[in-house]
Amino acid sequence: MHICVVHNEYGRFSGEEAVVEFMERLLLSHGHRLSLFVRSSAEIPRMWLGEPRAFFSGIYSWSSKRAMRELLARQRPDIVHVHNLYPLISPSVLDACRMAGVPVVMTVHNYRLTCPNGLHMVRGKVCEECLGGHEMRCVVNRCEGTVLKSLGYALRNVVARKAALFRRNVTMYAVLTEFQRGRLIDAGYPAERIAVVPNAVAANGSEENGPPGSYVGFVGRVSPEKNIPALLFAAERLPEIPFKIAGSLDRMPWLRDAAPANVEWLGHLDAKELNEFYRQARCIVLPSTCFEGFPTVLVEAMLHGKPVICSRIGGLPEIVEENVTGLLVEPGDSENLRAKIGFAWEHPELCAQWGGAGRAKSQREYTPSSYYDRLVAVYAAAARFGAGGV
Repeated sequence: MHICVVHNEYGRFSGEEAVVEFMERLLLSHGHRLSLFVRSSAEIPRMWLGEPRAFFSGIYSWSSKRAMRELLARQRPDIVHVHNLYPLISPSVLDACRMAGVPVVMTVHNYRLTCPNGLHMVRGKVCEECLGGHEMRCVVNRCEGTVLKSLGYALRNVVARKAALFRRNVTMYAVLTEFQRGRLIDAGYPAERIAVVPNAVAANGSEENGPPGSYVGFVGRVSPEKNIPALLFAAERLPEIPFKIAGSLDRMPWLRDAAPANVEWLGHLDAKELNEFYRQARCIVLPSTCFEGFPTVLVEAMLHGKPVICSRIGGLPEIVEENVTGLLVEPGDSENLRAKIGFAWEHPELCAQWGGAGRAKSQREYTPSSYYDRLVAVYAAAARFGAGGV
């Protein structure tokens, strides 16, 4: 099968980029042919009038539509697989796909189809004010910091909704969790065209029975929606427990000075270092206050036989099962997080039990082969439906 992959890369490498690269390698390893239609937000600072051009191209890019039409005529793929379209590509390319008679599969990595900023979160709290055609609340609330940037994000969704750019052109949606699927159905997207395709993780460097672990770990970007202050609150009240945080501090550098002495900041880790980080941790914590998409760090931890303590929000309880593969905490409840971390630390035998169950689940449900089977099934469904949406 010949698949055209469409993706607007972010300004810096992210979890979504890792998923896209993983998918491309997997498809190539199974003998599929790939064509790429890729832009990067890193281009914007180098472009003439970069920010204004990105503002308007995110709404509808005629140049991207033309380039997509030419690529489809030249390459003639069987399927177009879309990831991120903003801000340099835009949903304009979806029109070109339908006009060329090519089915479109879209992986929905976040909540951008129902929320302009993709997180359903403003200033650390869940926000759903834009649902039901009220995208301009994004401007009123200045969800993206400034009125102008928030306006650009809002207009993308307004135009896409009113012109039915996704509904009319996307054949199949690949979402990451049942929770996400339910959100789209509630928003009016057709249930029969939405399939759950969880992210997968390859078993690189994980081991069957690692050490019990000597610290509580966090892996990921240090940003507001991850609620790292709650983790620091727990660390301050559990001074006998070491905490280690792996991830860039660029977005919240002031947290370093606010952290208690038992917190160690490791910064970005490469793959080998990250495997060792998981191996030496007793548990991994993700205290997010947003819905999240499908954090692969949870599956990576489980694959290493480590229990996970995460928020009971969005699709996270589908990945981490209470008292089976870890513990769930109420989002934003710092004291609840402290109590759960303390309990897990004091019960290493339970951590080993939960870690083993998590490893079994990851090997059963989140393997490259299971991901590939689900993805190919979505491609087959798209081919049956044909080009266009509903």
